[in-house]
Amino acid sequence: MTDIRQAPIGVFDSGLGGLTVAREIMRNLPTEKIVYFGDTARVPYGNKSKETIIRYSRQIVRFLQTQEIKAIVIACNTATAYALDVLQEEVDVPVIGVIESGAHMAVDSTRNKQIGVIATKATISTHVYTDTISRMDPEINVISQACPLLVPLVEEGWIHDQITDEIIMRYVDDLIEHDIDTLILGCTHYPLLRSEMRKLLGDRVTLVNPAYETAKALEQLLTEKDLRNIMPKAKDEPTPYRFFVSDDSERFADFANSILPIDVKSAKIIPIEEY
Repeated sequence: MTDIRQAPIGVFDSGLGGLTVAREIMRNLPTEKIVYFGDTARVPYGNKSKETIIRYSRQIVRFLQTQEIKAIVIACNTATAYALDVLQEEVDVPVIGVIESGAHMAVDSTRNKQIGVIATKATISTHVYTDTISRMDPEINVISQACPLLVPLVEEGWIHDQITDEIIMRYVDDLIEHDIDTLILGCTHYPLLRSEMRKLLGDRVTLVNPAYETAKALEQLLTEKDLRNIMPKAKDEPTPYRFFVSDDSERFADFANSILPIDVKSAKIIPIEEY
């Protein structure tokens, strides 16, 4: 009988951004195996309805279950906001998202109870960060800002670029005027802009990276449920990381190789609508 602790973790996202979550899992849980699915054929999720996002998420989870995963990480803010509760009720393995842990860290970090959130329009429209933080501390004021131009700039590779810096400042100006001391990077692409934001905002504003916080929350979850893989990778064992997409595998692999600490040779295309 196979030890469940050696089973992989399923990670899924609407496309490429969730790779920042996978990266943090690789860094913080180096003995864990990962099956990653990027829904590159149907990205972005931000302009889809709640019902559609739930349907997409169910299809992806059904695929991940064929890979005999032991836990699922929704590495997408929009899918977390819309589908986390549904999936937690329906799936027989632990499921976590990227919002709760980031919100917790922001609440713990703020000194003046002024927290900024930058995210996609869809995530901002759900008020999920505001609601989650308000449950933790009703006295905290959350100022949200949708930043629709940042994702395409990241995917274009314009991370260290004057245009990107100018757009970041245009988006965060209002947050700075509200005297925020903590900023949640509420889209999984945004951690790739962390060094630029640190340069522009200085040390006065604490940047919260939900990708990192999610990896730490996953570590705690696996430990509590005795699901941690404590066996190091054998020398002759195949790569512990497998990647699947719904379209455009070459572009996915190129982006993955630009941010992950491993060499991604390919991603297999899956007909996700069949699940």
